[in-house]
Parts: sequence; C-alpha cells; structure tokens
Amino acid sequence: MAEKSGRNKSTDELRTEIARSRKRVGCDLRGLHYELDFPAKLHRSFREQTVSWLAAATAIGALIVLLATRKKKMYVDLKSGRKANKKLVETGFALGALKIGASLVRPAIVRLVRNRLTGVAGQSRARSR
Repeated sequence: MAEKSGRNKSTDELRTEIARSRKRVGCDLRGLHYELDFPAKLHRSFREQTVSWLAAATAIGALIVLLATRKKKMYVDLKSGRKANKKLVETGFALGALKIGASLVRPAIVRLVRNRLTGVAGQSRARSR
C-alpha cells in the first residue's frame, strides 16, 4: 500500500526522522570510508600476515628473475654468418695494424708535444723575468 504523506506529522516527529536519517547516512558514509581505505587495509593486512606477504614477495621476485633469465632460441643463417665472420677477421686485422702503427708513432708525438710545451714554458719564464 502507499504510504501516507508526511503532512500530518508534527515538527518534532519530522526532526527526529531527519536526525535518524542523518545518523544512518553518517554510518553508511563511515562504512564506505572504511571499505575504500586501501592503504590502511594493506597496512593492517601486512601487520597481521607478515609471513604471507614476505613469501608472496619472494615468489614474485623469483618469478621475475626466472622469466628474465630464460633462454631464447636464435636461428642463424650460415651464409650470413660466414660474411660476418669474414668482416670480423678484417676488423681484427685492421685494429691490430692500428695498434702497431700507434705504438710506432707514439714516440714522435710525445717528442713533438714535449718540445711545444717546453717552448711555451720557456717563453713564459723569459717574459716573467
């Protein structure tokens, strides 16, 4: 059946009904806040079940490590491998020759730099006197 309209109620009854509904809304709002406070829930859960959280963190860490270190299959074409091997040998010879050349040229470069620096240092000493 339909409810009667609130026009026949006294003001005191209306005030008490409003107070009750406010109290009910306040309780519902506090309950909602409690349910949606995830940081506090996590903190409380960690405090109460520390071993479970540490075991889960260890398991997840181990899983990440295992996934990162798993071997991947690589397929190499032998024909292109021979070309790469030939280029690698050529590069090795070029670097060897460069090292030998640098060791032969090094004394000349050191002598040139020393002469320039002593020449500049000698000129600055002559000016300061």
